[in-house]
Amino acid sequence: QPMSPIAVILHDEGMFWSIGETASSAIENLAESGDNSMLLTESNVLFGQSGAGLLMPGMSETIEVSLDNNHPELLSVATMLVNTNDAFTGINAMDLTNLRVGESISLTTSSYDAGTEKNSELMSTIPGPASSGQGEGYNEVRDDLNMVAMHPGVVTVDDGLSTSALTQAHKFDNPTLRITISRTD
Repeated sequence: QPMSPIAVILHDEGMFWSIGETASSAIENLAESGDNSMLLTESNVLFGQSGAGLLMPGMSETIEVSLDNNHPELLSVATMLVNTNDAFTGINAMDLTNLRVGESISLTTSSYDAGTEKNSELMSTIPGPASSGQGEGYNEVRDDLNMVAMHPGVVTVDDGLSTSALTQAHKFDNPTLRITISRTD
């Protein structure tokens, strides 16, 4: 699964999503279109940085964030799985207070379903390469459970969903993304 430009956020309070809760408009926009701009401008963001662009499977990217003071205590990272209706992955409000200069931590993320758009897998509703970029991105109409949940994965045309724009090549499983956080000063 390609990943949309990754949002890296430093903040002191709040979470950007919670399992079983309604997705914010910012998470809905990210999860349906890959656009992280609303997320990066949320009121609790002290510093936000966007990745350079689409991150293809097997690729990596380094995103550096910094502040003049020692304050942000929380780190959040979010990105869309672009060959899906509304799947995303990331880190939500990870406490950084015990990460010392020179230390690193690596972790893997799970896939979430924003619950804002049915997982139809239709070419017209997937904005990623599987639809040649022709699919719809963000749509303010919510036609699913309207709550964030763990993503069940995709079915694909190869598994018998004849209307799916996806094939076995688009399947994904948990863990979804590997993230390494290093404190340099």
